[in-house]
This record gives sequence, C-alpha cells and structure tokens, in this order.
Amino acid sequence: MCQAPRRLTQTRYTVEQEDEQSTLMQTKRGLQLDRVVLLGRTFEEYCRYFLLKPDDLVGKRVLDVAGGVSSFCAEANKLAINVTSFDPIYFLPPEKIMERSEPDLESVYRAIGSVPTYRWGYYKNPEYMRELRKRASTMFLVDYKTHPERYVAGELPRLSFADGEFDLTLVSYFLFAYQDRLGYKFHRESILEIMRATRGEARVYPTVTFEAQPSDYIPRLQSDPALQRFAFTEIKTDFEFLVNSNSFLRVRRN
Repeated sequence: MCQAPRRLTQTRYTVEQEDEQSTLMQTKRGLQLDRVVLLGRTFEEYCRYFLLKPDDLVGKRVLDVAGGVSSFCAEANKLAINVTSFDPIYFLPPEKIMERSEPDLESVYRAIGSVPTYRWGYYKNPEYMRELRKRASTMFLVDYKTHPERYVAGELPRLSFADGEFDLTLVSYFLFAYQDRLGYKFHRESILEIMRATRGEARVYPTVTFEAQPSDYIPRLQSDPALQRFAFTEIKTDFEFLVNSNSFLRVRRN
C-alpha cells in the first residue's frame, strides 16, 4: 500500500485499492476512515462483541462476513466450531494481504490514542490494542495459508453460499460502522442476502458509526416493507471500546 488513497464509492466494498494506503483524520466526534480498513480481531473479542458461548457453537456452521484479517475463523476451528470467513481481501495472496493490513494498523495506531470517542477499559492503551491486532492478523495469515478452504472471496451485497447454509452469521465493524461509505440500499440488500444464507440468526456489531452515533439505518431497516419478515432486536453487551458500541443487532425471521 504505497499509493495515495482513493475514496470508496458509497455502495462498493472492494479490493481494487489493495495498493492504497488509508488516510485517517481526527474529527470532532471520532475517527474518520477514507475506506474499509483491515484490522485483525481475536476470538475473545468476537465473543465479547456478540455474547458468544463457544460450547453452544460446537457442531454449528458459522459465517464471518467481512472477516478480513481477524483470527476468529482460525481460533474457532481449533475449538471444533465450523467457521467460514468471507471477505473480498481473500482474492489476494497472503503477502498482498499483509501489505494492506500492516499499514492500516499503523495508521489507526498513530491516530486513535488522542480521539475522544474510545474507552480503554479492555485494551488499556493503544500499544496493547496494536499487540492484539498483530496477534490476530498473524494467526489469520498462518491459517489462511494452511486452510484456504475456510476463506471465501467475495463481497456484499452478494454471498456465494446456498440458501440456509449457516446457523449463525456474524458481521463486525462493517455494516452501520461505515454507513457514511455504504448507503442504505447496500445495507438493505446485504441484510436480505445474509438472511438468505442463514437458517438461524445474524448478528451485526456495532450498531453505531465510527463517530459513536447510532446508525440512522437501523430504524429504516425495521420499517422497510421488504424486511417485514424479519425481527430486529438490539442486544446489550458488556463490551464498549468505541463509545456507545455496547450492543449488537440481532436479525431473526418472524
């Protein structure tokens, strides 16, 4: 990632910018990203985000949408949890992914410490956060090379899976968080597609933007005639890094 960044269009989430470096800007309300960044998150973090109980997931099929360089898939499969990760970055070979993810992490690390919209109770400080992110991406890269079948390349709002293939689908730090980059139509089509491929429920975390504001799209999804067969419920968690990020959206069929 050595060229100047281009901004994503409102309804595209692609890897066409694999050689671009993101620009992060401190704003009055939070951290503003010029595109979707690659940050690795751990299995423990996912459990906190989504109130997951690992024993309950054994024998289930789980889809991690926009999994990026997170280690959730790698760690979960070691626990006999059948997780598949889905992300456009998987079109790239490991070395290209590393070229993208390392500068993304360093950019976030340099900017995030002085941004007021974060609570440091869990991560303590930016240095420890960076350590966790590096640990996650390292585990991901090892697993990505060893078990490529667990990582499916593609991009929302389309999924290359059969109807009802998964018991549970998780989406972290993509929908809602990037609502300034990804429009309402993209969100609606993504929810429809996720639920097509999910026989159980989907969980989306967080329910706020990177400016720590509740997503405007959630009430619109709840009242959208095309989505009336689904029930949308915000579930509180005990995890909060980005201010107000202590809930996820659960989507089930009525």
